[in-house]
Amino acid sequence: PMEEFNLHLTGDIHAITAANNLLAAALEARMFHEATQSDKALYGRLIADNTFCPSQLKRLKTLGIDKTDPAALTEDEIHRFARLDVDPKTITWNRVMDINDRFLRKITVG
Repeated sequence: PMEEFNLHLTGDIHAITAANNLLAAALEARMFHEATQSDKALYGRLIADNTFCPSQLKRLKTLGIDKTDPAALTEDEIHRFARLDVDPKTITWNRVMDINDRFLRKITVG
């Protein structure tokens, strides 16, 4: 059931921290799933009711795939569609903490 979702965003710094960490978690989850699942499994989870949604059709167009039937994609097209293939070595996106204390800003870790 749908319930009210409250992030308790009490200020700008906290909102930026929460947004940054949500994006980092989403990216990390995507990379984990791509590393542990087959193309077929990923594709099956992306395609609901055996139809493409408008954003998926846009991704297909961006990839140069001119098909609108999910069953018509080749194995190579399924691979290109289902995977982002993010290289973990190129990620410089770190998680952050909401610390707004001048004394703590001068601490060096490492």
